Amino acid sequence: MSEGMRTVLSAFRVLEEVAHTQPAGVGELARRLRMPKSTVQRALRTLWTAGWICPDGADVTRWVLTTRAFQVGQHAVSDIGVRDAATAVMHELRRETGETAHLMVREGDHAVLIERIETEHPIRAVLPLGSTVPLHGSSNGKAMLAGMPRESARRIVGEDLARYTDNTIVDWSEFSTELDRVAELGYAANFAEWRADIAAVAAAVFDDTGEPIAGLSISAPADRITPELRERYGALVVEAAARVSATLGHRPAVDPR
Repeated sequence: MSEGMRTVLSAFRVLEEVAHTQPAGVGELARRLRMPKSTVQRALRTLWTAGWICPDGADVTRWVLTTRAFQVGQHAVSDIGVRDAATAVMHELRRETGETAHLMVREGDHAVLIERIETEHPIRAVLPLGSTVPLHGSSNGKAMLAGMPRESARRIVGEDLARYTDNTIVDWSEFSTELDRVAELGYAANFAEWRADIAAVAAAVFDDTGEPIAGLSISAPADRITPELRERYGALVVEAAARVSATLGHRPAVDPR
């Protein structure tokens, strides 16, 4: 990443944090964002010059948004759909991996495929639009469930976890541990847990309230996703899902330490 890009991203991070904690001081912003005070100070000065923020009073120590931010926000599409938000990102995922990108939403105890960007490989994992997959046996489903309280996930899926292949997790204690692992990694993996010929990695998409509303995944024939590729694809879907979530208004929690 270029120095210019890092500077721009730092300014946007500072702007978002000011919006959520205003009036905000340099020390508080630096601590919450884990950025050097000098970097935060430069970003604040840049945002002030651009008219996005201003001092809260005569003393230039605490900052608030200006009406410019609100004016720009009024032009944003407030009800953008998850498919609209995800399409461009899915094309990027397909280009980066060469595999099929899937977007699924939850419907009861299943996930439903609402968008697909196909691989150019002649041998592919074919899943028609509108297809449903079990939440506990799919990467998209596990990614969404991992973003919920465990009691909510158990209520949605039910007590009995159906077996689809030899790899399907059907014990609730084991499945709860799997969801904890997914939450820690940020992505879920499915190696022939629903269909013996399909493997996938997925990350959850969150809305502006922090609810997991969709799963974004890369799917391929099981023998084409090696353990090394699983890790690489996992990082890619996490980044992609975060972009879609941000477009929908989601803001990840900031560690207060």
